[in-house]
Amino acid sequence: MKRILIACSTVDGHTVEIGRRLQEQLAALGHTPELVQLEQTPSLPLADYDQIVIGASIRYGHFRPALYQFVERNAALLASKPSAFYAVNAVARKPAKQTAETNPYTRKFLAKVPWKPALVGVFGGKINYPQLGPLDRNVIRFIMWMTKGPTDPRSVTDFTDWAQVEAFGRKLAEQ
Repeated sequence: MKRILIACSTVDGHTVEIGRRLQEQLAALGHTPELVQLEQTPSLPLADYDQIVIGASIRYGHFRPALYQFVERNAALLASKPSAFYAVNAVARKPAKQTAETNPYTRKFLAKVPWKPALVGVFGGKINYPQLGPLDRNVIRFIMWMTKGPTDPRSVTDFTDWAQVEAFGRKLAEQ
């Protein structure tokens, strides 16, 4: 049984939703997973965990600054333990963009940071237009229009392949 930290950096909460699903799956497999917001991790005793999983979402082509700060601050510790990373973004709604090698945001992130996680997952995100403010709603609708995605401002579209998330969870349990 491993004590596993799942730390999420999220804008609208979907990365935490995926983290919660991983937490439930790992708990069912006999592990002790703890789910937190990445911004809360400075007060956590990271060395007490057997494994660290970081999940992060993209907004307008960028991960949140807290993700980079966390990785830089904890690079040595992350290198010393089994660790994993999962990225959540709307680009990954396309099957050809669902790997660390083919997803431009994940590839760029991993090239930029000193951490090299042993396991990387890339999952389609969720667009919840009614939850967004007017500016974000219109900007994201424009981006979706340009990339042939959903544009109905009343729609909620979950692009996550939950079977892919569960396969990632099984690999985490084996790591």
